[in-house]
Amino acid sequence: MAVREVEPIVLDLNRLENLAESGYYNPYTMFDWPDAIDPGQPWMSESLTTLAGTPMWDGLTRAQQLALTRFEAINFFSLNIHGIRELMSEVVMRIHERPYADVSEFLHHFIGEENEHMWFFAQFCLRYGGKLYPTQPSLTADSVDHLSPVARELVVFARILIFEEIVDHYNAHMATDRTLPEIAREINRVHHQDESRHVAFGRMIFTNLLGQVARRDPDEVPVVAEYLEKYLQYSIATLYNPAAYRDAGIPDPLALRRRALEHPARVAAHDEVLKRTRKFLSRSGVGRELLP
Repeated sequence: MAVREVEPIVLDLNRLENLAESGYYNPYTMFDWPDAIDPGQPWMSESLTTLAGTPMWDGLTRAQQLALTRFEAINFFSLNIHGIRELMSEVVMRIHERPYADVSEFLHHFIGEENEHMWFFAQFCLRYGGKLYPTQPSLTADSVDHLSPVARELVVFARILIFEEIVDHYNAHMATDRTLPEIAREINRVHHQDESRHVAFGRMIFTNLLGQVARRDPDEVPVVAEYLEKYLQYSIATLYNPAAYRDAGIPDPLALRRRALEHPARVAAHDEVLKRTRKFLSRSGVGRELLP
């Protein structure tokens, strides 16, 4: 990891650091964990399930629909846990490297908050689902290994930003969905509150690193754009977990996943989830319009 070839990253993070400090909470005492959650309630917003808007959803019994919301909630929180673990490992390796000295204070807040997020997501999964879904095969960054060190750093922080923006789209919706159990709403609300700061920081550091790449070797920018579009698609696809379909009692889960991913209603839903991120990437000069 040739971080030392990255120029120092200087950002004005006073507001975000103040918000992190003034908004601090103790996650280990703030949640009121019920002994059980009513299986007759959806655990995830029905409009956010991976079959929403398709005949496949309409073809399920009500019991299967509710079961799918339960297991897709467990899958969503499991994805959060695995994503947080990955991004924390990347940040920890960089927190005291020279280029990140100016942002190190905020990164300490970031790591602390993400560790707490991982804890309460796991609590939900283990208390009410009895398990985490295992991590899914990852889209590696092998295709950008030939790029400059700063471009590879850009990809690392872009992956973190994309993960957080997609998750935040779901959190923001479910935080206010009154059909969900209170504990599910509260977890989504608290995570959304913290992620708003993390997304703001992520966009700032992304912009800084992209500027370094564009100045040094602009030919690398389209390569990064191509990788990020693939990563957007990969991230959406992880929400479609055949194991969740199987646990919900839905037959032929692999075939169902393929049909669901390709259904026009789901493609439109994906575009809605990714709209904010794609707009930011395009505005930054690294959107999918650069793709061949």
